Amino acid sequence: MSTVRFVALGDSITVGLGDPMPNRTWRGWAALLAGSLDSDVDFHNVAELGAQTHTAISRQLPNALGLLRHAPGPTIAAAVIGVNDTLRGSFDLNRTGRAMHEVVHALHQTGAVVLTCGLPDPGRMFGLPRPLARQLARRVRAVNAVTEALAGQYGTVHFDASNHPETYERRMWSVDRLHPSERGHRLLARSFGTILRERGMHVRDLDPEPTNPPPTRLASLRWLATKGTKWVLDRSTDLVPNLIGLSMVEFWHGVRGLTARLDQRITADIRSTIEAIESIETAPAPVWNRIG
Repeated sequence: MSTVRFVALGDSITVGLGDPMPNRTWRGWAALLAGSLDSDVDFHNVAELGAQTHTAISRQLPNALGLLRHAPGPTIAAAVIGVNDTLRGSFDLNRTGRAMHEVVHALHQTGAVVLTCGLPDPGRMFGLPRPLARQLARRVRAVNAVTEALAGQYGTVHFDASNHPETYERRMWSVDRLHPSERGHRLLARSFGTILRERGMHVRDLDPEPTNPPPTRLASLRWLATKGTKWVLDRSTDLVPNLIGLSMVEFWHGVRGLTARLDQRITADIRSTIEAIESIETAPAPVWNRIG
């Protein structure tokens, strides 16, 4: 049996935040999935905290491509990214969509089996006021529509976490409500594993139940007071003022009965971004990289 090389790109979710190990390292869904493959696995996690699609191109993709192109056997590459793009004041769907295309296309051209994911709506987890939640929901919907189009274009192993019935259960999320808990990471890994099995790969079914004790309430509060607060402060100069402005736009359109215009605008942006991506000339898809 040949060794499978699995390279995971992404942001803090793929780093493993929310799934702490006793030795104070992070594990996460990608490592859990790697451990459930019924093969010898050479796993590399090149994901970074705070990564956006364009930073993944410059900082993660070169390393990932080197690992994949020089692999002695079959390969898997994960590209679960985009939520940080939606949380920035500078969010631009066309820029994000083109960057996502570059990542998925480059990974696909190595012959790797590429994993992609529809992202959950952070506004629902944060419990934000409706005007703010609607703005974030539009952004996430737009990124997910582009990712789904890429999944169809490149035949990726695509898991739509945004519409999974268990995604928004409170127990699936860590104390910050942005990163999955161990149970949530296991849901991601198990869901990808199910689709891989449907593609003919040998993947063991992963136990959905956590194996590590959950953080104590004191540890959770300590994390929020230190790391969690820093996360908010790092983004408050960009995200918060922008969202306040967007919420005012949402309110103004709402009182005038024009909210549908905002929905139509993002729908038009989605359509134009997908059309631009689909117009990019690409090489034929490699032969299926069977694993297991």
